[in-house]
Amino acid sequence: MRKTAILTDSTAYITDERAKEHSIYTIPLNVVLGVESYQEQVDLDTAQFYQEMAENKVLPTTSQPAIGDFIQLFETLAKEGYKEVVCIHLSSKISGTYQTALSAGGMVEGIHVVGFDSEISCSPQSYYVLEASKLADEGLGADEIIGKLNELRQSVSAYFMVDDLNHLHRGGRLSGAQRIVGNMLKIKPILHFVEGEIVPFEKVRTEKKALSRIYDLLKEDIDSRRVTEITVIHANRLDKAKDIASMLEDSYSDISISISFFGPVIGTHLGEGSIGISWH
Repeated sequence: MRKTAILTDSTAYITDERAKEHSIYTIPLNVVLGVESYQEQVDLDTAQFYQEMAENKVLPTTSQPAIGDFIQLFETLAKEGYKEVVCIHLSSKISGTYQTALSAGGMVEGIHVVGFDSEISCSPQSYYVLEASKLADEGLGADEIIGKLNELRQSVSAYFMVDDLNHLHRGGRLSGAQRIVGNMLKIKPILHFVEGEIVPFEKVRTEKKALSRIYDLLKEDIDSRRVTEITVIHANRLDKAKDIASMLEDSYSDISISISFFGPVIGTHLGEGSIGISWH
């Protein structure tokens, strides 16, 4: 049995089947629709969320897991024989989940909790989680795993565009650009994460041009270093994601290409119609 457990949160959007296959534990964040609070991917799936979002005039909000949920999970992991936990969570600049995990870890005896701030979310976050699981299987301890994840951080890239910047602006998740948001609302800016914050990368006027620019950035990386995986991420735009994935498969047949999604928590802030591409 492993001595080190791997924990992430629901915004990595790792399927239940894949999490079980790789012995990954997941703690859900919450989405509030009207007066009802739902645990993401537990009692609110992605399809239901986007339907509710379209029909409900009250804009959703999100909240991090309760500290008690972490404490209970850590106590259970300790009883199961784990000595350490590596917690890999969405950026601490957009959620308090990471800090809550560390605080909870300090309250539980008999198990050592180490955190890794992914400084991002969604499929790029899952890259770290799956790598950590592989390393734990190889017998590496928590501190060694964190060191390897910091090395991996240097090779992870992600760019995305939203259909409507109002969601990010309203939620306070668009950092370093508040003064120019008014000028950007009518264009399709390419966004990315810098030190854990969502910031504009370039201002582009159409989705087609934005995607073309992201393809160029991807090719630059492929030409300069070994890229092993590309992920197309969508917010209720599966057909568009499939089109993009098919085009990329034609261009890069030797690279693993998959499709993921912006689930309820991240979809709350990006809005329906968003598209992203990540790789490492």
